[in-house]
Amino acid sequence: MHDIHLRGMRESYWRWVRLVFGAAAIALLTVRIGAVAQINGAGATFPFPIYSKWFAEYSRLRPDVRINYQSLGSGAGIRQLINGTVFFGASDAPMSVDQLATAPGTILQLPTVIGGVVPIYNLPLSPLTFSGPVLADIYLGRITRWNDPALVRLNPGIDLPATEITVVHRAEGSGTTYIWVDYLSKVSPEFQHTVGVGPAVRWPTGIGGRGNEGVAGVVKQIRGSIGYVELVVATQTGLPYAAVVNASGEAVKATTETMTAAAAGFVARMPANFQMSITNASGRGVYPVASFTWLLLYEAPHDVAQSKVMVDFMKWALTDGQRFAPPLGYAPLPDGLVKLELQALTRIQT
Repeated sequence: MHDIHLRGMRESYWRWVRLVFGAAAIALLTVRIGAVAQINGAGATFPFPIYSKWFAEYSRLRPDVRINYQSLGSGAGIRQLINGTVFFGASDAPMSVDQLATAPGTILQLPTVIGGVVPIYNLPLSPLTFSGPVLADIYLGRITRWNDPALVRLNPGIDLPATEITVVHRAEGSGTTYIWVDYLSKVSPEFQHTVGVGPAVRWPTGIGGRGNEGVAGVVKQIRGSIGYVELVVATQTGLPYAAVVNASGEAVKATTETMTAAAAGFVARMPANFQMSITNASGRGVYPVASFTWLLLYEAPHDVAQSKVMVDFMKWALTDGQRFAPPLGYAPLPDGLVKLELQALTRIQT
């Protein structure tokens, strides 16, 4: 009798819901009462700290949503998105023409935040300044000592030692490498011809470290070494990182403000697919080795319920969520770019 009574109460409750709120409210209340939306993604390691923060904060706003993200690398995230094993991907480099052609549908690539790659070094000298061509020559093995005349000219008044330069690079393919070589290829035709652009390249010199932390660890161990890592890793490890001379001839250190400035000048000519490199940007106060990191979503997804959740999440991440970027070492997107992306989200079926 007790069970019959409870069942009758439940049926009465749902009749009342239908009468007062309509059928649309039933699905919402069902989610709120028990169902939790689980959405899986994978990809770049670089944005993992900000994505983890975003997903946690969004779950506080939407307790019915759980977004799981595996930090496997840009290439792995793209492969899993194409293979359909995750709902969204993430990459520090835009998808190639071949990758886009392989995907079973049109993919919208949305910049989420801006990051900077910085040259770190192991010398008790701070702050040093590099130019793009000098960095290219170091990574080509043409500049081999710290007191090379090209470095002396960039750092007047600093007693640079004759210590040999040990070049450190990533041992595996990565979005960080893509950003670094994309920049060096723009400022050095020889680097472009010899090394080229890609997440994995054939280095003419140096030793490898796995991941940003691995590169930082090798640099810490070897006096006179130089490497490249994301800004957040440099600040966390306490290694000195140099200013870089930008396209306007100004020596600029990476900060959230100088990285946002790098993107601001490109908003007016941003393509509809948001595939734009912002390295070597011109203008005052611009850090030249900055880049977007992209979140990848199908425009016509197989699951519109999950799609609606991700579109709502992206609207939040592009607006309110940007405030979480600077404390983690990322730069927020320029307002003009945010407006373009909010318009682009309407292309996704929900």
